[in-house]
Amino acid sequence: MKETPARSDAVRNRERILQVAMTELTVCPDVPLSAIAKKAGVGQGTFYRNFPNREALVLEIYRYEMQQVATAAAELLCGRTPDVALREWMDRLARFAMTKAGLADAIRLVTSTPGGPAKPGPAPVMEAAATLLRANEEAGTIRPGVTPDDFFLAIAGLWQLDPQEDWQPRAARLLDLVMNGLRAGAPGH
Repeated sequence: MKETPARSDAVRNRERILQVAMTELTVCPDVPLSAIAKKAGVGQGTFYRNFPNREALVLEIYRYEMQQVATAAAELLCGRTPDVALREWMDRLARFAMTKAGLADAIRLVTSTPGGPAKPGPAPVMEAAATLLRANEEAGTIRPGVTPDDFFLAIAGLWQLDPQEDWQPRAARLLDLVMNGLRAGAPGH
């Protein structure tokens, strides 16, 4: 029974490190890892046990955020109509895009070194988009035949927004336009 609290503490420590690191690396891509550990309230040993180097930390933040966005698709579909779930998921995707934009320098620093790790692919987010699009097509709330590739091409403007500016209204307007386009020609409209 003593193992469960230790495991939950370890999970909490890891998540706290990821949250602090995401914030700090977004502001300063080469922030010292010791500063992240200190702000997360963990010792150096705990930090390095979880993330042996900067590369491991940055790539885990990217994977973690991507997985959070992907997981949200199924959660939203459980409690909302497919079209509402899709639109809310698009908002989460916009927040992810802004986080990723803020971390872009840190990701570039760790993936551009010779022999360094490769940037993780977008598979979980693409699968989540496919799930949402399929649910909407089956419900007749979007035009038939929209692929995840079509969807991501349509929202590509998100990655042009500056995360340092007031991006939310512009993202909302863009995503509303995309949603209206997806609805055009839908059997249910």
